[in-house]
Amino acid sequence: MPTTKKPVKAAPDKAPDAKPPKTEQSETPEKRKETTAEFIASIAVVLVTGLFIITFTLQAFTIPSSSMENTLLIGDHVFVDRILLAPATKWIGKLIPYRAPRHGDVFVFLSPGEPGLYVVKRVMGLPGDRIHLQDGVVYRNGEKLNEPYVLASGEYDSYRDDFPNGTPEYSDCHGCAEWRLQMPSYVKNGDLVVPPDSVFAMGDHRDVSLDSRYWGFVPYENLIGRPMFIYWSFVTPRDEYERQSIGERIAWLFNIVIHFFDHTRWSRMFHVVH
Repeated sequence: MPTTKKPVKAAPDKAPDAKPPKTEQSETPEKRKETTAEFIASIAVVLVTGLFIITFTLQAFTIPSSSMENTLLIGDHVFVDRILLAPATKWIGKLIPYRAPRHGDVFVFLSPGEPGLYVVKRVMGLPGDRIHLQDGVVYRNGEKLNEPYVLASGEYDSYRDDFPNGTPEYSDCHGCAEWRLQMPSYVKNGDLVVPPDSVFAMGDHRDVSLDSRYWGFVPYENLIGRPMFIYWSFVTPRDEYERQSIGERIAWLFNIVIHFFDHTRWSRMFHVVH
């Protein structure tokens, strides 16, 4: 008997030109090159920001004298906060932590006796305080102060160490002559009374400091700011900042370059001033 065969359906062959499905790939866009105008604008923003910070917020100062030893040494370079002790402004006063000077603050100010001269001292008396010294020790409102930062090593001086009741000293410093005439009007019962909107300032190295004992009170309007920290300290001769000729300044710059590593006081770097 003839047999019948059932047809078997075969799977269709894969088309020879069949391609695998495409997968999405993330494409990295090319970074747009900065134009010359944009580069100049970026540099200008940095410069303006830096100028603003230096002018209104921070300012660098160099300590030129020994009147604040050992808190600050000759050759210490400090950043000064110009905001904290500045007069508060109406439009931004609530956003900035302004405050009035406090007892013990180390601060930079314009000398009331010599225009244009920046001075650094410590706040010893605020408005209304009664100040006097006895044997070199400061008494404020009748209370003897404990001052571990004070450096005193010289011989006894009546005017300096028993202020304001000692024998008047006729110094030739700027503003001293005027202060000698004004001082008696501020003395009451043996104490010097600090007037409104002023501070009585003294250096920590009491034997060599020309301060409020010699040229009077510091008006609030003369306040510049508070030293924050020492960013660099370099061993410097006591008379170096009196040398102002071009030749002397160039010689000093060469000295800094040659002795940068061995004359830098590395232990004072970033030391907080207080």
